[in-house]
Amino acid sequence: MKITNVEFVISAVRPDQYPVDALPEFALAGRSNVGKSSLINRMINRKGLARTSAQPGKTQQLNYYRVNDQVYLVDFPGYGYAKVSKVQRQQFGQMIETFLNDREPLRMVLLIIDIRHEPSKDDILMYDWLKHYEIPVCVVTTKADKIPRSKWDKHVKMIKTSLGFHPADRHVLFSSETGLGRDELWALINTTIEEAKAEAAEAHEAEEAEETAEVSLEK
Repeated sequence: MKITNVEFVISAVRPDQYPVDALPEFALAGRSNVGKSSLINRMINRKGLARTSAQPGKTQQLNYYRVNDQVYLVDFPGYGYAKVSKVQRQQFGQMIETFLNDREPLRMVLLIIDIRHEPSKDDILMYDWLKHYEIPVCVVTTKADKIPRSKWDKHVKMIKTSLGFHPADRHVLFSSETGLGRDELWALINTTIEEAKAEAAEAHEAEEAEETAEVSLEK
């Protein structure tokens, strides 16, 4: 995707703060310091728009980035950081659960996992939760540049096995340093948006056909 316009919109903590323009949304979930902000910066070709930090757990809101006035990338708070208080973890959990359950423009969750390590318990819980509620998910294994290319397949297999990865789900190998996977991930996002548009159009046509049939019966 050619990026022509990117804007940080809001750090939201409540549903009434979410954007209301109904653009499709793709949320990024993952443990603290897994590289979500770096991935966003690579995806939008901006070095510093999404703030990266050496301090895990810094992101405490849902950070909205609008791209080309067509789609939102939504950066979730990282999970699994021990120094975040129990109250904060509960607040994060409630905020994310509310968003995932109720957010109509959400099209997919990108579950970000470091390719070098086995998925954490929180990663597995998040994946299971998304599958249970039938929320589309793509597993993005980041930091591919940190291990030899010859070990990619072995590490990806280990991650998929640990997650209980469903064959129908998508996986993208990614590196924020080299740009590996960027075009593939944008292609997936664009395809998902087009499929959602087609489904909405079909539903609209079905509603119109039903209304026409009802009018005919009344006559």
